Amino acid sequence: MIQRAVTSRLPTRYGEFLLHAYVEEREDEEPRVHLALVRGTVEAEPAPLLRIHSECLTGDLLASVRCDCGEQLDQALAAIGEAPGGILIYLRQEGRGIGLVNKLRAYNLQDDGLDTVDANLHLGFDPDERDYSAAVDILEDLGVPAVRLLTNNPNKIAAFERSQVRVVERLPLVVSETAENANYLETKRRRLGHLPGA
Repeated sequence: MIQRAVTSRLPTRYGEFLLHAYVEEREDEEPRVHLALVRGTVEAEPAPLLRIHSECLTGDLLASVRCDCGEQLDQALAAIGEAPGGILIYLRQEGRGIGLVNKLRAYNLQDDGLDTVDANLHLGFDPDERDYSAAVDILEDLGVPAVRLLTNNPNKIAAFERSQVRVVERLPLVVSETAENANYLETKRRRLGHLPGA
């Protein structure tokens, strides 16, 4: 179950947003607080831009170049800031859903030669433990019937298959490939089926 808890005005370098905090009650777990940054009157837009972004403390906050998360977050907010309206949903599911401590353990395994998929498997997790149903629930609460989705991840598109919200277009996010993230990006394409742009 997910419920909107509070809404605040949030001016940013990308423009002014309304920031909605949603509390998701989870069975046998602590509640999670997800965020929806909304720019413009999205319920009046035919299909506003949408980015569903999973929490990545190392990439989003600490500027890690091991992944593409921080760059994708910046690109998405910039695109939404330039559009008539848009939404960024920030889901609290760090490290593809395995949590920060296990993500750092996976980093160590990657430094020893495993890729991101095998590191998760070695720790006893699925390659990707994330769930996007909370994002769909948030969009339904916001009254958004259709979106243009900024993503390279087919799982995010699939999350809408049984919902009232339609994905009318997928827009890729193209990130810089470096020596630090090249294997990570290739693994996402080859083993996780990420679409061009990853």
